[in-house]
Amino acid sequence: MSKRRNNYFLLSLGCSKNSVDSESMAQLLDNAGLSRTEVAKEAEVLIVNTCGFINAAKEESIGALQQLAKHKKRDQLLIAAGCLSQRYGSELVERIPGLDGVIGTRRWMDIVDLVGRLRARKHPEPLYHLPTDVKTVGSDEKGALRVSVQGASAYIKIADGCRRPCAFCAIPLIKGTAVSRPIESIVAEARQLEQMGVKEVILVAQDSTDYGHDLGMKDGLATLLDELTTQVPSMPWIRIMYAYPGAVTDRLIETMATRPQVLHYLDIPLQHGSRQTLLRMRRPANIDWCYRTVEKMRTAMPDLAIRTTFIVGYPGETDQEFDELKTFVRDLQFDRVGVFTYSFEENTPSADQANHVPEEVKQARRDELMELQQSISLAKNQAQVGKTINVLVEGEGVVEETGQPLTIARSYRDAPEIDGLVILDGEAPMGEIVPVRITGAMNYDLIATADLNTINMSNISLIN
Repeated sequence: MSKRRNNYFLLSLGCSKNSVDSESMAQLLDNAGLSRTEVAKEAEVLIVNTCGFINAAKEESIGALQQLAKHKKRDQLLIAAGCLSQRYGSELVERIPGLDGVIGTRRWMDIVDLVGRLRARKHPEPLYHLPTDVKTVGSDEKGALRVSVQGASAYIKIADGCRRPCAFCAIPLIKGTAVSRPIESIVAEARQLEQMGVKEVILVAQDSTDYGHDLGMKDGLATLLDELTTQVPSMPWIRIMYAYPGAVTDRLIETMATRPQVLHYLDIPLQHGSRQTLLRMRRPANIDWCYRTVEKMRTAMPDLAIRTTFIVGYPGETDQEFDELKTFVRDLQFDRVGVFTYSFEENTPSADQANHVPEEVKQARRDELMELQQSISLAKNQAQVGKTINVLVEGEGVVEETGQPLTIARSYRDAPEIDGLVILDGEAPMGEIVPVRITGAMNYDLIATADLNTINMSNISLIN
């Protein structure tokens, strides 16, 4: 028997939602008696949970599969999972000789069954597991937690799929329509995370504000937050990601403002600030709604941090439309902004639109918008100097020049991996939420001090 038998290697690519699927598959493999290894050559089963959202992500996924296939031994099995597999299953097999199995996004919970079938097969032809007509969310997850724990933070997937008609997005083609998980399942997972010592729960879905629509709920996200904060009262931080423009209701704003555990942070991808561009994108195009709702949210939560994303270079984007986007960004003064150049996605409505913008123009517009936002972000950070805020301690290091210790943390204003950091002068307890005083500001990060010798840890407020 090969010494690799019953070991698996799992590489997760793409977004936090993909990370949840990866960890759920890992739980099922562990429960089946397989052991995870971080060294590919030591594994019998090699799995890449792919991303298929934009071209760069596709190429990264294909490159990872090709690299593993190149060095794969005869007693190893290579499986492609995730978004790219769901969308391009047979094409992946043609492009990657040595690929043994393909499993899509809708049946990740069958990973153990697929491994068993691959082990038992008598012929080397690849096996596909890509059903498209199933609703698995919340009803057929085989006991796997739908979470991804990263230190003292954890993502919980509250729904999968999307029913929005965005012209540039392939997610509905890959994931299908939106399907929400039962509230009781999400609450039970949050309670288990609390018992594990997790301090921050991050709610993720393709569209978190659509949560519960398929279950007949109105204001489902606000209802979920009410239940979480009531049933898991000791979870210090609850963060919302991926809200949809037009779906941020008055009740949701009130819930965020009045439930102390819910962080005053909202990720709401607006995608553009020109009505005409948004209409071509098939996105909500009521610019006045954005102004009114941002004002309403900031009135209810003066310390609210808003993160958004924009696409520049969308087909037909004129100089005037780009100028309107810049005005929009100047007016609304977002705390965090991500800017992406338009990525062609076949079989989406945008692929057939005329007047594609040259790549050099896309990149120039991205750089210009990021430069504009950089000054806004710096001003936002400078406004924090002198304040005392709570931070979640995540890492430690030393100052190269002096050898003095420093600590890496995040505030409520910073989601993991995509936003800024708070750099502490000195040491602080790992995985804990502690108060710090902000002493300096950079474009994206803050500098702070925490004099833990004078802090009574039992009196620390865990809520910002």
